[in-house]
Amino acid sequence: MEPLVLGIETSCDETGVGLVRGTTLLADAVASSVEEHARFGGVVPEVASRAHLEAMVPTLRRACEDAGVALADVDAVAVTAGPGLAGALLVGVGAAKALAWALDVPLYGVNHLDAHVAVCALDGGPLPTPCGALLVSGGHTSLLHVVDVASDVRLLGETVDDAAGEAFDKTARLLGLPYPGGPAISAAAADGDPRAIAFPRGLTSARDLERHRFDFSFSGLKTAVARWVRACEASGRPVPVADVAASFQEAVCDVLTRKAVDACRAHGLETLLLGGGVSANGRLRELLAERCAEAGVALRVPRLRLCTDNGAMVAALGAQVVARGLPPSGPGLGGDSSLPVGTVLVAG
Repeated sequence: MEPLVLGIETSCDETGVGLVRGTTLLADAVASSVEEHARFGGVVPEVASRAHLEAMVPTLRRACEDAGVALADVDAVAVTAGPGLAGALLVGVGAAKALAWALDVPLYGVNHLDAHVAVCALDGGPLPTPCGALLVSGGHTSLLHVVDVASDVRLLGETVDDAAGEAFDKTARLLGLPYPGGPAISAAAADGDPRAIAFPRGLTSARDLERHRFDFSFSGLKTAVARWVRACEASGRPVPVADVAASFQEAVCDVLTRKAVDACRAHGLETLLLGGGVSANGRLRELLAERCAEAGVALRVPRLRLCTDNGAMVAALGAQVVARGLPPSGPGLGGDSSLPVGTVLVAG
């Protein structure tokens, strides 16, 4: 029987505990503190850390109950060691170290971004190698060349300023929509015209593509939306929220999908994985599926529940690391808020 791996995720505002055996998901328990942050219009690190402390034990218990296992059955513990909020990471790492010591099992500190790639193995089985990956979240927007998800992940491009999810949140605030901005923008865009306003596509000019072919920029788009809204208000016209939301969403999805497919073509990658919280966006999924089909690239997207931060993805990556026989992390394991995507496993 394959080892039972417990995964802990506390990089931002969701406390996740997952249990995975091989590529089979047994439990995925999540406690979110998003409502506690909503009144501030964004995540407050101190609030997130406290919420993780309060949610850790109940979430652990719920995961074990859902899986029908006891903690004593766990063969290895995996935990997000970075990137993420420093205080939040330390809560998860501390809990994981205590569990691993008490259970006398190996501990693996893994990369949050690479875990978003590994979670695709829970839907559809083992990952094809090599493959490409587009990760889109509130804090990260990255294009990856995945040679081996457990040991060799290479960065092709990333955002040079705002992440896509961050741009969604800031644009939602401009339009008077609630936090988090992703779902709010998507809902508003459903009644709008995506061609109503010609918002800019960052880093897509011929000159930009020479230096930033696979990089992203959404700061200029956010500024363009702000200027358009202010001009509309100054003229006394009501802001067409639905059209602005739809046009903004289309600009983001256009750039993300265009560059992701281009990266696959340039590197001969036949499969593209989509992950991160923004991958729950319906228009992104639709447009990426269309462009991948046109380019002959197979697209794999995890179920919606596994797109956002969760413990299942950490357990999935931990299971891959254990299967390769890689050495566990040492007792000095800590949290690294700026852990690079190429560091899949942290030695500690």
